[in-house]
Amino acid sequence: MRKYRSFEELAASETEGIDFRIRERDGLSGIAVIAIHGGGIEPGTTEIAEAVAGDRHAFYTFSGLKHCGNACLHITSRHFNEPRGLRLVQRAHTVVSIHGCGDAEPVVLLGGRFDRLGQRIKKSIEYAGFPVRRSVRFPGLSPHNICNRCRLRMGVQLEVSAGLRTLMFDNLTRVQRKKPSPLMSRFVSAVRAAVDHFDVDKEVRYR
Repeated sequence: MRKYRSFEELAASETEGIDFRIRERDGLSGIAVIAIHGGGIEPGTTEIAEAVAGDRHAFYTFSGLKHCGNACLHITSRHFNEPRGLRLVQRAHTVVSIHGCGDAEPVVLLGGRFDRLGQRIKKSIEYAGFPVRRSVRFPGLSPHNICNRCRLRMGVQLEVSAGLRTLMFDNLTRVQRKKPSPLMSRFVSAVRAAVDHFDVDKEVRYR
């Protein structure tokens, strides 16, 4: 069950540095790669997002640090309003938002309003051997979704299933997430191949 409907509600009861951590850095590409349910909330998403961002794209993560019960820190994408994350997203032309769904099947569910970039990512990760489907449960089409609150008003949402994230690390515990598998590297490389060479400036010029 969702406990908090906004960051203000969460911050009134939870302590930064003990219950959750926020990390961010700017990039030069106009693209932000984010994980708003990182750490113990949707394990593995912070690691994936940071690896995709690399030193080229902006990066942001909100990570659960609790020993257990991190699910209570889950603020939905439509209601996520942590100020530092919002500012970073609003500076970016577009956003790739990494999430984790609970499906046991190793699959990536594609969402978001930016169909052109989404299809590039889909083709790239399919070519690398990962199954991808358009998400019905998590379409990411609301203008209030954090991935669409950027300057172009459209981004991409990738829901990486629990079955696939488990294969990317020794396991999804905090310690073992520091040991990514070759599958993780292959996935990150595929996403970066699509994102790194996407001409964001061209999209901006045509609007």
